[in-house]
Amino acid sequence: MKFISWNVNGLRAVAGKGFADIFAELDADFVCLQETKLQAGQLDLEFLGYESYWNYADKKGYSGTVIYTRLTPLSVRYGMGVDEHDHEGRLITLEYDKFFLVNAYVPNSQDGLRRLDYRMRWEDELRKYLSALPKPVVFCGDLNVAHEEIDLKNPDTNHFNAGFSDQERGKFSELLGAGFIDTWRFQHPGEAKYSWWSYRMAARERNVGWRIDYFLVSESLREAIAATDILNDVFGSDHCPVELILNL
Repeated sequence: MKFISWNVNGLRAVAGKGFADIFAELDADFVCLQETKLQAGQLDLEFLGYESYWNYADKKGYSGTVIYTRLTPLSVRYGMGVDEHDHEGRLITLEYDKFFLVNAYVPNSQDGLRRLDYRMRWEDELRKYLSALPKPVVFCGDLNVAHEEIDLKNPDTNHFNAGFSDQERGKFSELLGAGFIDTWRFQHPGEAKYSWWSYRMAARERNVGWRIDYFLVSESLREAIAATDILNDVFGSDHCPVELILNL
């Protein structure tokens, strides 16, 4: 099974940049998108052979997630069942016979880490939610954290910035410690490759990036990990898609 995760930074915008062709070329069983920035009815974007499940933020033009799938799920959940966290369209869970697929757009701690306290509460509730799911989990999305120094170009100058604070990195470590595998790092232990670049100062052209988009899987799926990739030749957003292939 082929899984794709991509923060599109506005689905209406990327739809005008060849998204339909990219979608077809990806040829995935599951395509999980984040930061769709849509409300219901604003964009009719369906694909033959796929069902889609959308979670919209209450706030217009903000956040939002969607999963396109070739396989009809047994059940669908929106959010994590915690009111504080379930108004920004950040989480979708699809249940299948052998696993749960969870697509997330994790809150950014923002400049000056002014939303860090909220982010810490989100992380604790998310870890609790994922750990309680009664089947193996495939968890993906823009997790808004570069876990290790190898995961961004300039670690020395970013230790107190959103996405690379000790607190955020610590919560990611706690999630791995709860029984999850960072699939890219598992397969590419020494490789530096990025999935997000600032729009400033030609960062993408110079490959001054961060790896903040992930696929994590439950430890019980370790042997099912067949291939991982970061598709940094795909454009249309300030992020690129990440890919996971599982033998399930």
